[in-house]
Amino acid sequence: MKVRDAMMPDIETVGSNETIRTVAELMADLGVSTLPVSESDHLVGIVTAREIAIRIAAEALDPTRAPVRQAMSSDVLYCFENEDIEDVSQKMGAWWVRRLPVVDREKRLVGMISLAHIAARTAASNPRETASELHTPIHIDVRALPVKRCHRLGEPIGGTEA
Repeated sequence: MKVRDAMMPDIETVGSNETIRTVAELMADLGVSTLPVSESDHLVGIVTAREIAIRIAAEALDPTRAPVRQAMSSDVLYCFENEDIEDVSQKMGAWWVRRLPVVDREKRLVGMISLAHIAARTAASNPRETASELHTPIHIDVRALPVKRCHRLGEPIGGTEA
Protein backbone atom coordinates (compact mmCIF):
# COMPACT_ATOMS: atom_id res chain seq x y z
CA MET A 1 0.00 0.00 0.00
CA LYS A 2 1.27 3.47 -0.86
CA VAL A 3 1.13 6.66 1.22
CA ARG A 4 -1.30 8.23 -1.28
CA ASP A 5 -3.81 5.48 -0.32
CA ALA A 6 -3.89 6.50 3.35
CA MET A 7 -3.01 10.20 3.42
CA MET A 8 -5.41 13.06 3.95
CA PRO A 9 -5.27 14.92 0.62
CA ASP A 10 -7.32 18.03 1.40
CA ILE A 11 -5.34 19.89 4.02
CA GLU A 12 -5.16 23.45 5.19
CA THR A 13 -1.87 25.24 4.76
CA VAL A 14 -0.62 28.64 5.80
CA GLY A 15 1.73 31.05 4.13
CA SER A 16 4.96 32.07 5.82
CA ASN A 17 3.78 35.70 6.03
CA GLU A 18 0.58 34.89 7.95
CA THR A 19 0.60 36.22 11.49
CA ILE A 20 1.12 33.81 14.35
CA ARG A 21 -2.28 34.77 15.73
CA THR A 22 -4.02 33.95 12.44
CA VAL A 23 -2.30 30.57 12.36
CA ALA A 24 -3.13 29.83 16.01
CA GLU A 25 -6.79 30.73 15.37
CA LEU A 26 -6.87 28.43 12.34
CA MET A 27 -5.37 25.61 14.42
CA ALA A 28 -8.06 26.14 17.06
CA ASP A 29 -10.85 26.23 14.46
CA LEU A 30 -9.62 23.04 12.79
CA GLY A 31 -8.76 21.25 16.04
CA VAL A 32 -5.19 20.55 14.89
CA SER A 33 -1.81 21.26 16.44
CA THR A 34 0.31 21.13 13.28
CA LEU A 35 0.03 22.98 9.98
CA PRO A 36 2.28 22.86 6.94
CA VAL A 37 3.64 26.16 5.66
CA SER A 38 3.67 26.46 1.89
CA GLU A 39 4.50 28.93 -0.82
CA SER A 40 3.20 28.29 -4.35
CA ASP A 41 2.11 24.77 -3.28
CA HIS A 42 5.67 23.93 -2.22
CA LEU A 43 6.40 22.89 1.34
CA VAL A 44 8.68 25.45 3.04
CA GLY A 45 8.09 24.66 6.69
CA ILE A 46 5.86 23.29 9.39
CA VAL A 47 4.49 24.99 12.47
CA THR A 48 3.19 23.39 15.65
CA ALA A 49 1.20 24.82 18.52
CA ARG A 50 4.14 23.98 20.78
CA GLU A 51 6.57 25.98 18.61
CA ILE A 52 4.18 28.93 18.61
CA ALA A 53 3.84 28.89 22.40
CA ILE A 54 7.57 28.55 23.01
CA ARG A 55 8.64 31.20 20.50
CA ILE A 56 6.06 33.74 21.68
CA ALA A 57 7.20 33.31 25.27
CA ALA A 58 10.94 32.95 24.66
CA GLU A 59 11.28 35.75 22.15
CA ALA A 60 8.45 37.96 23.46
CA LEU A 61 6.83 38.02 20.03
CA ASP A 62 3.63 39.93 19.36
CA PRO A 63 1.38 37.25 17.81
CA THR A 64 -0.70 39.88 16.01
CA ARG A 65 2.36 41.15 14.13
CA ALA A 66 4.97 38.38 13.99
CA PRO A 67 4.86 36.23 10.84
CA VAL A 68 4.65 32.48 11.20
CA ARG A 69 8.10 32.11 9.60
CA GLN A 70 9.47 33.25 13.00
CA ALA A 71 7.86 30.24 14.69
CA MET A 72 7.99 27.57 11.98
CA SER A 73 10.60 24.89 11.45
CA SER A 74 12.08 25.09 7.98
CA ASP A 75 13.99 21.82 8.35
CA VAL A 76 10.96 19.65 7.65
CA LEU A 77 10.70 15.89 7.64
CA TYR A 78 8.38 14.64 4.89
CA CYS A 79 7.57 11.62 2.78
CA PHE A 80 6.66 11.04 -0.85
CA GLU A 81 3.18 10.04 -1.96
CA ASN A 82 4.46 6.93 -3.76
CA GLU A 83 6.45 5.54 -0.81
CA ASP A 84 5.42 2.27 0.75
CA ILE A 85 3.27 2.85 3.84
CA GLU A 86 5.19 0.32 5.95
CA ASP A 87 8.47 2.10 5.21
CA VAL A 88 6.98 5.48 6.14
CA SER A 89 5.53 4.05 9.34
CA GLN A 90 8.99 2.81 10.34
CA LYS A 91 10.55 6.20 9.50
CA MET A 92 7.95 7.96 11.62
CA GLY A 93 8.79 5.70 14.53
CA ALA A 94 12.51 6.30 14.11
CA TRP A 95 11.96 10.06 13.82
CA TRP A 96 9.52 10.14 16.76
CA VAL A 97 6.81 11.96 14.79
CA ARG A 98 3.09 11.30 14.53
CA ARG A 99 2.46 13.26 11.33
CA LEU A 100 4.31 13.95 8.11
CA PRO A 101 3.62 16.21 5.17
CA VAL A 102 3.33 14.29 1.91
CA VAL A 103 4.92 15.70 -1.24
CA ASP A 104 5.17 14.67 -4.87
CA ARG A 105 8.48 14.32 -6.72
CA GLU A 106 8.55 18.10 -7.39
CA LYS A 107 8.15 18.60 -3.61
CA ARG A 108 4.69 20.08 -4.03
CA LEU A 109 2.58 19.49 -0.95
CA VAL A 110 -0.17 16.96 -1.71
CA GLY A 111 -1.36 15.88 1.76
CA MET A 112 -0.59 14.78 5.30
CA ILE A 113 -0.18 11.31 6.75
CA SER A 114 -0.46 10.38 10.40
CA LEU A 115 0.08 7.21 12.38
CA ALA A 116 -3.68 7.18 12.94
CA HIS A 117 -4.31 7.24 9.16
CA ILE A 118 -1.86 4.38 8.70
CA ALA A 119 -3.41 2.31 11.50
CA ALA A 120 -6.96 2.88 10.24
CA ARG A 121 -6.07 2.07 6.64
CA THR A 122 -4.11 -1.03 7.62
CA ALA A 123 -6.95 -2.26 9.85
CA ALA A 124 -9.51 -1.63 7.08
CA SER A 125 -7.50 -3.53 4.48
CA ASN A 126 -6.62 -6.50 6.75
CA PRO A 127 -9.42 -6.75 9.37
CA ARG A 128 -8.90 -10.45 10.17
CA GLU A 129 -5.14 -10.15 10.41
CA THR A 130 -5.41 -7.03 12.58
CA ALA A 131 -8.03 -8.64 14.83
CA SER A 132 -5.96 -11.77 15.30
CA GLU A 133 -2.92 -9.67 16.20
CA LEU A 134 -4.96 -7.83 18.81
CA HIS A 135 -6.06 -11.10 20.40
CA THR A 136 -2.71 -12.85 20.33
CA PRO A 137 -1.53 -13.23 23.92
CA ILE A 138 1.95 -12.06 24.76
CA HIS A 139 3.91 -14.15 27.23
CA ILE A 140 6.63 -12.43 29.20
CA ASP A 141 8.77 -14.14 31.80
CA VAL A 142 8.96 -11.34 34.36
CA ARG A 143 11.70 -13.19 36.21
CA ALA A 144 13.99 -12.53 33.24
CA LEU A 145 13.45 -8.77 33.30
CA PRO A 146 16.12 -6.61 34.92
CA VAL A 147 15.06 -4.98 38.15
CA LYS A 148 16.39 -1.53 38.86
CA ARG A 149 16.10 0.51 41.98
CA CYS A 150 13.74 3.48 41.74
CA HIS A 151 15.01 6.87 42.81
CA ARG A 152 13.12 9.46 44.78
CA LEU A 153 13.45 13.18 44.24
CA GLY A 154 16.44 14.57 46.09
CA GLU A 155 18.06 11.14 46.42
CA PRO A 156 21.49 10.82 44.79
CA ILE A 157 21.57 8.79 41.58
CA GLY A 158 24.18 6.11 41.17
CA GLY A 159 23.36 3.96 44.18
CA THR A 160 23.27 0.20 44.07
CA GLU A 161 20.71 -1.63 42.01
CA ALA A 162 18.37 -4.05 43.68
